[in-house]
Amino acid sequence: MDTEIRELVQRWADAVHRGDIEAVVADHAEDIVMFDVPPPQEGVRGMAAYRDCWPPFFDFQASGGSFDILELQVTAGAEVAYAFALLRCDTADGRRDRPDRRLRLTLGLRREDDRWVVAHEHHSFPLE
Repeated sequence: MDTEIRELVQRWADAVHRGDIEAVVADHAEDIVMFDVPPPQEGVRGMAAYRDCWPPFFDFQASGGSFDILELQVTAGAEVAYAFALLRCDTADGRRDRPDRRLRLTLGLRREDDRWVVAHEHHSFPLE
């Protein structure tokens, strides 16, 4: 199970790098809830809203932004799992000026139709 989830997270991160929206959403639940760094404060709820929030981030990536998994931990049961990670997510200038800055990622997953799907996604940066 741990390997399945690690592969899912890596596929998702690779899709983010490519700006491939279909691959980004492929392993997410229709009722996904995401709490992200940018607004809205109440989070993004449902697949349509989740899908719509990605184009600005793809623009960030295309301009040289990074999105690199540095550390990933997974805990999985039979029906639910969670994963947390630290990522390098910044502009080239940001990476130079703040080399130790990390994006924190937490994922809540559940089994659906005999596969893992992300039901909750949370991104945050620590206050500086």
